[in-house]
Amino acid sequence: MAPTSTPQTPFGRVLTAMVTPFTADGTLDLDGAQRLAAHLVDAGNDGLIINGTTGESPTTTDAEKADLVRAVVEAVGDRAHVVAGAGTNSTHHSVELARAAERAGATGLLLVTPYYSKPPQEGLYQHFTTVADATGLPVMLYDIPGRTGVPIQTETFARLGEHPRIVANKDAKGDLGRASWAIATTGLAWYSGDDMLNLPLLSVGAIGFVSVVGHVVTPELRAMVDAVTGGDVAKATEIHQKLLPVYTGMFRAQGVITTKAALSLLGLPGGPLRLPLVGLTEDEAEQLKRDLAAGGVQL
Repeated sequence: MAPTSTPQTPFGRVLTAMVTPFTADGTLDLDGAQRLAAHLVDAGNDGLIINGTTGESPTTTDAEKADLVRAVVEAVGDRAHVVAGAGTNSTHHSVELARAAERAGATGLLLVTPYYSKPPQEGLYQHFTTVADATGLPVMLYDIPGRTGVPIQTETFARLGEHPRIVANKDAKGDLGRASWAIATTGLAWYSGDDMLNLPLLSVGAIGFVSVVGHVVTPELRAMVDAVTGGDVAKATEIHQKLLPVYTGMFRAQGVITTKAALSLLGLPGGPLRLPLVGLTEDEAEQLKRDLAAGGVQL
């Protein structure tokens, strides 16, 4: 069965930004990645984001990124979209990663705003369109100015939306007003990239999520978006409020750190972190257990 996709929901509705599992000695755990990917799709994800920030992409090599895409595609087949992170602050390098992801079987690309160098809006436009021109894959932009230093302005979204392969945006800007305008005027499919704002963004026109907490509560996220599309706002609000402890707990520390700790608690593949990330302290791990339990996660 092909993954859920329409022009309005080009990557489906519920996607998890997947961690990259490592073995005890810190090498890439492709078997673990395949098992985790299959588990997440079985839980209800329409797609997986591979090699994103939650996948520790700053510390994986280009070869590891390609190997990971191939392994996940093999594991989930045509049951889910496999969207590969290919954005860097070098347009040339991003083009290389995008082409490698396409060769490895990815069905889409995630392109984050170039970080650190703070390009102007014209530079963002040329960067994104150059990478989008390099493959035949549909593109989801990723707007997260808290990490990159530069927001994508609404006017730039409108220009980018005219490109035939730039079809969506992952919104981690935390600005519902700007999101409302962009959703209303750009024609891009809008995905929440900030779990605490999943329901608020749906209320202003987002069509789904790219989630970190999807590692542990995908069925609940699926139920929430189904409730909204079915017109049951009260049900969606109930689910949102139930998940508040999970949203809070999974971001008390850096999201990759808490996610891998949560996966360990659940007996799922994750493994260690690569520096500069480090594991939770004992007190932090106990707090995470309390948060997850308060949100209904069975440990």
